[in-house]
Amino acid sequence: MPAQLLSQPNPPPDPSHIPDSILSLRVDVPKNVLSSNELDSIRRFRRAADYIAAAMIFLKSNTLVEEPIKPDDIKHRLLGHWGTCPGLVLVYAHLNAIITRTNLNSLLVVGPGHGAPAILACLWLENSLATFWPKYTRDRQGLSALIRGFSVPGGFPSHINAETPGSIHEGGELGYALSVSFGAVMDKPDLVVCCVVGDGEAESGPTATAWHAYKYIDPAESGAVLPIVHVNGFKISERTIYGCMDDKELTALFVGYGYQPRFVEELNDIDQDLASSMQWALDEIHKIQKAARSGNPIVKPRWPVLILRTPKGWSTIKSLHGEYIEGSFRSHQVPLPEAKNDPEERKMLQAWLESYKPSEVLPNGEPSEEVLSIIPKEDKLKLGQKKEAYAAYEPIDVPAWIDHGVKKGTQESCMKVVGKFLNLVTHSNPTSFRIFSPDELVSNKLDAVLEDADSGRNFQWDPASRAKGGRVIEILSEHTCQGMLQGYTLTGRTGLFPSYEAFLGIVHTMMVQYSKFVKMAHETTWRQPVGSLNYLETSTWARQEHNGFSHQNPAFIGAVLDLKPSLARVYLPPDANCFLSTVAHCLRAKDYVNLMVGSKQPTPVWLSPEEADRHCIAGASIWKFASTDDGLEPDVVLVGIGVEVTFEVIAAAALLRKLVPQLRVRVVNVTDLMILGPQGSHPHALEDTDWDALFTGDGESDGKGRRYIHFNYHGYPVELKGLLFGRQGLERVTIEGYREEGTTTTALDMMLQNHTSRYHVAAAAIRGGAKVNKKVEVDAHEMISYVMHLAQKDREYIYANGAVLHCCTVVRVRIIPPPLSTSVLYTRIFTILL
Repeated sequence: MPAQLLSQPNPPPDPSHIPDSILSLRVDVPKNVLSSNELDSIRRFRRAADYIAAAMIFLKSNTLVEEPIKPDDIKHRLLGHWGTCPGLVLVYAHLNAIITRTNLNSLLVVGPGHGAPAILACLWLENSLATFWPKYTRDRQGLSALIRGFSVPGGFPSHINAETPGSIHEGGELGYALSVSFGAVMDKPDLVVCCVVGDGEAESGPTATAWHAYKYIDPAESGAVLPIVHVNGFKISERTIYGCMDDKELTALFVGYGYQPRFVEELNDIDQDLASSMQWALDEIHKIQKAARSGNPIVKPRWPVLILRTPKGWSTIKSLHGEYIEGSFRSHQVPLPEAKNDPEERKMLQAWLESYKPSEVLPNGEPSEEVLSIIPKEDKLKLGQKKEAYAAYEPIDVPAWIDHGVKKGTQESCMKVVGKFLNLVTHSNPTSFRIFSPDELVSNKLDAVLEDADSGRNFQWDPASRAKGGRVIEILSEHTCQGMLQGYTLTGRTGLFPSYEAFLGIVHTMMVQYSKFVKMAHETTWRQPVGSLNYLETSTWARQEHNGFSHQNPAFIGAVLDLKPSLARVYLPPDANCFLSTVAHCLRAKDYVNLMVGSKQPTPVWLSPEEADRHCIAGASIWKFASTDDGLEPDVVLVGIGVEVTFEVIAAAALLRKLVPQLRVRVVNVTDLMILGPQGSHPHALEDTDWDALFTGDGESDGKGRRYIHFNYHGYPVELKGLLFGRQGLERVTIEGYREEGTTTTALDMMLQNHTSRYHVAAAAIRGGAKVNKKVEVDAHEMISYVMHLAQKDREYIYANGAVLHCCTVVRVRIIPPPLSTSVLYTRIFTILL
């Protein structure tokens, strides 16, 4: 599009290709619901907030422009986004008014995250800033501090974040405000979340899918979301899609989504129009809820949505240097970027700020009585002081998992066992726990959660689950699951996100933004803890028998490892009992991002419930049953981190016992990945003495010091290298993990291709052991060659027969000496899994 067109206000789109009959689907409501006094108060509130928002972007002194603006009055760096602010102030003012009239219990979620000046201005006017940040008192001194401190070191940033009272959504990356809002109202029947969706954000894929989220809201048990689509026509330097759609097209779109759209667009009387529209929307919400709560729910109810049209940067200067400002992309950020150095721009800034008549609405730096009259009198009703946003955590009742553990020595799917446990959790917490899953519960073998209607799915457009109180939200969009989980968690409840391993990366940046919100929340004095964000990662690369290479990606582990150490937790439980212990722990934990990685296929149960409990508390332990002489005085330490790779470590130890009996092996399993970091690098990191106790230190009896360590790791080796960096003696460490190899094949072949097989582990052990044990050294080359020969023979058999060789050497190996029953037990397990 030519630059000269981009600089012009948005022309009306051509509606000729849409039939006029579509307009019959638009909603008309009575106007003039505001009295003259209410109307005057709302307009004064808007002028005051617009003034403060604009002043925050530009001024560091001369707060009320009581004298001509000088260069020294203007900040050195002009940061902020003006374009969305007037529209956000308009919405905030009218929410205040309707809360004051009706005692509405409401939160505001702001999609245009860089609209912080508008929200901070409104929070100062309602005295919520001073409640949480005492230096921002509602007087001249507090106003000066707010304006002077915006977007400077030590002050508020230009986007809404955890430091902003009333917020439950991190501004910045767009697309998630709507799904967060729907998560927030689940199981809060009296809450209405007003969600402003900018027309730039509306272009994102996550927002497009999130419009369907109301189909998972049961009005009998949950609150409601009132979406307000703010169409001001421009992004940073381009028109928006919604800005180029006329009313017919937008009506057709939202009617197709299943909403009742109502347009608010008459600028001359926009306050009466918006007040009427909000009251209509609230009445429609109450109508839907009343029907559901009286036992006669409306099938496929049409929830209201407001389409708010205002000019971009409304009320700023009209033009500058021959270019349109108001109503164009040029008002998106700072309309007068050279005001500090250009006298003409400085003069225009003076006129712009004075147009709000600050002496009328902010006499002596305090809001006038007319401005204050629309603000709710009770603090608990103010948008900035809603406890749902900062102090609503409800600990959930987690059943004693150990009572539901499984028998040691059997084979169990971690996910099947966990699914049964989660069914109990849902029954114990009917209004404070939900599972958000991208349509993979059955595939992930967690379907025991769905055994009962009240613990099953909650999809209101499906007659099989409608109005049944199900605890599972299952929608294919990972983004929508993540957004709803965030909203549910940040308003006090606890959730779980199970997913295929390969596709958790879709929400990588959402998870990171959430962690930044929690990190900043920790740095406030007033935000209370919230439940942890819990991910259950399964259908892993190690057992992709049919999905192939596209379904192999353990990178989400690294994404969590990169978080602030105080927030990040990564667990790789080796069996079903350890997984039960880990899930129970994570559901009780607060303020973390918890990632649990495990297998959905049947695998050995190595530890009894009591042993698993101790193992998980420790985060790692020496597995004596798989070690030589209970792990005493080893030549080499073999470490398994992950279900299948730990199995290969144990198989390697058994193979070595047969082939190289003179090699002394210690087997260690790590279930809490964070213990491996250098002392002090993470709250869970092992002390150096504890590290040495597991992995050997300088005090070995033969005086030869630390032993060779081989890690068999489920994720990418580079992740483990980064985690271990800073530990002493890393020259003795080797690591194998996922190498981006594999396709539709057998489990053992996946291990072979990625060098995590028992044969690769055994070869690494021989190499390491040879450095300290002369008896191993003399035969090392021969035995390594033989072990890798076995690997090649197994692979040839797999490709010739489509199955694993059942007569391979390890099946005939007793893993440990007597008692015989244990030896036979593990031999049988190997036979089955091979």
